[in-house]
Amino acid sequence: MKKSLGIVLLVVAGILLFVLIFGAGFVAGRATNGRAFLGPNMMQNWRNRFQGSPVIGSGCSSLPGSNDKPGNSTCSMGSYPNGNIANTTPITVDEAKQAVETYLKGLGDSDLELAEIMVFDNNAYARIVEKSTSIGAMELLVDPVSKVVFPEYGPNMMWNLKYGHMGRLGGMMGGMMGRSQNNSNLVDATMSVTPQEALQAAQNYLDQEFPGYKTAADADPFYGYYTIDILKDGKVYGMLSVNGFSAEVFFHSWHGTFIEESD
Repeated sequence: MKKSLGIVLLVVAGILLFVLIFGAGFVAGRATNGRAFLGPNMMQNWRNRFQGSPVIGSGCSSLPGSNDKPGNSTCSMGSYPNGNIANTTPITVDEAKQAVETYLKGLGDSDLELAEIMVFDNNAYARIVEKSTSIGAMELLVDPVSKVVFPEYGPNMMWNLKYGHMGRLGGMMGGMMGRSQNNSNLVDATMSVTPQEALQAAQNYLDQEFPGYKTAADADPFYGYYTIDILKDGKVYGMLSVNGFSAEVFFHSWHGTFIEESD
């Protein structure tokens, strides 16, 4: 009896020890991953500089100069902080270019190049393409205060089949966990939604949510979606993305007022 009880106690002690070790490692891993992805204190600083707080699924902000505000039904995938960064001088095109080029150099992929910079008062936007295919690889944002470069929210993370969460990042995480890495180089760029269909879906969205605004003439293709500029009277006011398989529209609510661009 005493021997059986001793065995049971030993097993229970072993389980508790395993749980404690696993829990400590999990917490440490989350902290390390958070710093590596966001940079030191970047998330907290980012939150502090925005007026208002981020609310997921609360609808999207209106376009600068527009009295129209899109409803929850077409922005059901969530929104991001809508306020301008307080007391901040917008980043310049040259500053954004330098920051993005440094970021790309750190990635160590010679097939990636900067195709476009768009400066808004909240951030700078960078479109990165593959030299070998001219297909969009990723979309980046540059913080105007710290000049830190980071992946854009929304479709760039969720719909990007090659470079988003389900692409290279997902493959790297799979390898770290002992699973086989997915080969992102085998991702097919073909989408069932054509560029013209994407433009039409985007225009239908604008007609409903922002009457008077038009899409740009071209839809920039990425692996799994398109990104399209929003225009009024020939001037850029913002951008949106269209899923390349479902034609779902995602409005980019985080840029603010457009200032300038450089191709």
